[in-house]
Order: sequence, then C-alpha cells, then structure tokens
Amino acid sequence: MTKSRLALVAVTLFSLSGIALAEDRADGIEVMDSSKDIQAVDQGLREALDSKGLTLFTVIDHAANAEQAGLALPPTRTFVFGNPKAGTPMMQCQGSMALDLPQKMLIRQRDAGTRLEWNSPHYLAKRHQLTDCELPLDKVSNLLESLAEEAARP
Repeated sequence: MTKSRLALVAVTLFSLSGIALAEDRADGIEVMDSSKDIQAVDQGLREALDSKGLTLFTVIDHAANAEQAGLALPPTRTFVFGNPKAGTPMMQCQGSMALDLPQKMLIRQRDAGTRLEWNSPHYLAKRHQLTDCELPLDKVSNLLESLAEEAARP
C-alpha cells in the first residue's frame, strides 16, 4: 500500500472514531463528536454515569439560563459528576484541585450532531502541579473517554 493510501485510511478511521481533530481541541480539553441529537446524548450520558456507579450532582442547562437573560444559545449542558473516592485524593494532594472537581462534561448541539467535551486529567494534574502524588490519572482518563463513547454511540 502506498503512503498516500495509508494516510487516507488513517484519516478515514480517525474521522469515523468520533474523536475530533486536533485543530478542534483547546489545550487540555478532550473532544468527541456524536451524530446523535443532544437529547439522545444527554440520556446516554446519564445511563453511562449510572452504569459506572458515578454520582450525577447536577446538570446546568446553559441555553435555558441564556433564555432567561433574553439571550440565545444552542442547546448546551454541563454535567457535574464524580466519585469522592477518586476525587478526594487529588484534592488532598493539592487543594486547588477543588477548582476543577467534581468532574464535568459538556454536551452541546452542533450542526451535525452533538459535541462532548471534558478536561484531561493529565492536563489538570499539570495545571495543579500534582507531581508528588500517586494518582490513577490514566484510569480516570480512560473512564471519562468511555463515558463519552457510551453517550455518543449510535
């Protein structure tokens, strides 16, 4: 197979995976797109959180809040969730982690479906200088990605 064909196959597989391209990402923000509408992604995320035993603390409906202020915003919701057994050790390591915990995942309607976005735990560890702590960052990262995948799944 030629290099150009390999590149085309790689780009095609990457685009089909639902993970947004690097130019769509801000520093430390993980992104996944879904072809489903926001209601379906909302329901899928609620089910995924429940199946993983995570606590959903609240959902902030930014579009409803904008409407109350006389402004318009596409359907946009922030889910605030977590597990104190995972988050507390991070806050014990560095108290400023409470600025970014509990975990949050944003879902927002876009032209071709819904985008899910969340903070990378590795980025947060850097941001809060969690260098002297043994934390399960890969495990948390994998969990967040699996939540997004379950919610985005057609």
